[in-house]
Amino acid sequence: MSFALTVLGTASPHPQPGRPCSGYLVCGAGAEVWVDAGPGTFAALQRHTDPARLSAIWVSHLHADHNVDLLSAFYGLAYGGLTPPAPIPVHAPRDCARRLAGFFGRTDTAFLSGVFDFRPLHDGHTAQYGDLHLTSRAVAHDVEAYGLRVTYDGRVFAYSGDSGPCAGLGALARDADLFLCEADIDEHREGEQVHLTPEDVGATARAAGVRELLVTHVGPTLTPEAATARAAAAFGGPTGTAREGAVHRI
Repeated sequence: MSFALTVLGTASPHPQPGRPCSGYLVCGAGAEVWVDAGPGTFAALQRHTDPARLSAIWVSHLHADHNVDLLSAFYGLAYGGLTPPAPIPVHAPRDCARRLAGFFGRTDTAFLSGVFDFRPLHDGHTAQYGDLHLTSRAVAHDVEAYGLRVTYDGRVFAYSGDSGPCAGLGALARDADLFLCEADIDEHREGEQVHLTPEDVGATARAAGVRELLVTHVGPTLTPEAATARAAAAFGGPTGTAREGAVHRI
């Protein structure tokens, strides 16, 4: 048995023509989970599923390129005829609901509850939808941030979110069948460990015993092709580039 990852967007730090920011759909085992909601990904999501059918939404951190399309989703679900049968659970850092309410110029968040059921993340947070088991792990970034590990029937998908090199990232990726990992930067600036170079990505995958590596969220100082080649050289195993619309069986 398997489940699937659909790539909705990979761009960093802003959407590009035909290339939304970070967003993915994990589906199978009776569940559909939208993972990160970067700008442009709500439109891409609708190519692959009815948003009203989502089992849950999971957001790694509160930088705009990973969560701002929650606003688009709220409009679609609340006012656009995409009404879900019940509020959709949103697993995200604690401040997410207040940030979203701020787009409406409001300090209260209760009006969001008809569409979204916000559930704060923490290190070791778990949830289950259908037979998909989700575990969140804190990773190193310049804001509260999490990576995601999804398991089903002995198969493992791991997603870095945005992370610098850290022990939590290695634990998250341990023995993953597919490791989706950001390679945002060409090199580290002195004292800064909030993103990964391609070499960091490959080394993490190798140390964690990953079976397949998928490079995403490549920043403007690199091309996806160059980042993937460098990560592959450090990993020494099967390595691909995340592409919008691609579906990966896990």
